Amino acid sequence: MAGAFLGGTRGGTTVRPPWRSFGSFRRMKKLLIVVLGLAVLGVAAVAGAYLWAERGTKTPKLASGAPEVVFVVKKGTTARALGPELQAQGFIDDPRLWRYHLWRRGGLALKAGRFKLRASMPIVEIANVLESPPLPEDIPFVMIEGWRLRDTDEALTAKGLIKAGEYIAAASRPARFQASFPLPTRTLEGYLYPETYGVVPEGFNVHDFIQRQLNTFGVRFYDVHKTEIEAGKRSLHDIVVMASMLEREEPLPEQRPLVAGILWKRIDKGFPLGVDATSRYELVEWNDRKEFLKKLRDNTDAWNTRTRPGLPPGPIGAPTVDSLLAALRPQASDYWYYLHDAQRKLRPSRNAQEHEQLRAKYNVY
Repeated sequence: MAGAFLGGTRGGTTVRPPWRSFGSFRRMKKLLIVVLGLAVLGVAAVAGAYLWAERGTKTPKLASGAPEVVFVVKKGTTARALGPELQAQGFIDDPRLWRYHLWRRGGLALKAGRFKLRASMPIVEIANVLESPPLPEDIPFVMIEGWRLRDTDEALTAKGLIKAGEYIAAASRPARFQASFPLPTRTLEGYLYPETYGVVPEGFNVHDFIQRQLNTFGVRFYDVHKTEIEAGKRSLHDIVVMASMLEREEPLPEQRPLVAGILWKRIDKGFPLGVDATSRYELVEWNDRKEFLKKLRDNTDAWNTRTRPGLPPGPIGAPTVDSLLAALRPQASDYWYYLHDAQRKLRPSRNAQEHEQLRAKYNVY
């Protein structure tokens, strides 16, 4: 009995002491608890990751108010490769969510082209948009600096985008449009920013196009310089009128602040501006010299700034940022007059006598 109690053999079979069997059981129990704990943590982690991914694909990056942006899928791009691009352009937070959704939905029938997306779209909706037909291909429409409403109308008509007069008619109803800046009441002349716009010929909407031009004016000029404009002594409309003249008067943007300083000084002193471009504004053809000379001799013409002091009745075309900034930030000088020689170089003068001498020297009459 003693041998059995101390751990001997019984009938050729090893007999372990009770305390040894009990210790092994405790160790096995601890090991089992650890294994079960790890299993629970693993399940919890998997469940947590699943819930995170499911929630992430259905929750947009921004709750609301995100602008519509055109997202381009290049030819040959894989659906998986779009994740980092979507993140870089601010549509999603984590490319892993994009990859998860692709796995969840079994891939994406991707097409190359342009698609309209918002950061307020969840990944589920983004994937649906990217699987839909892309936007129609657009064509460039070039609006030249200084163009009048009638010039843009003619160009749009020539491309078959509108019927003659539709652009002018729409731009003559400012109340139908919205802008981040105060709009004039009579016409949008001067506020429709000149740029190359991508337009889709099929279903071209003249109202939407004008709204894009107003938005561009805000982004390029007003929104950036709003505080400076409001702190200055000139109204936005006066700045636009002056800028439209500078666009036609001075071919070199770097010279426009000097010309603006001369013209504002003449305005403030009540002198006629003498900007002949204003007399061309109502001509059917801008370079019709015969009709232009008639306008110059017409002292009753409201656009004749040779005889009438102050600004003309309104802008005479679409100015660029260079001209708008020159009108906003004129350069002070001793000059009161200016002209351009045959090489279109600016020749300013301090008084009428110097001006006449320069006219004779460069044969400018």
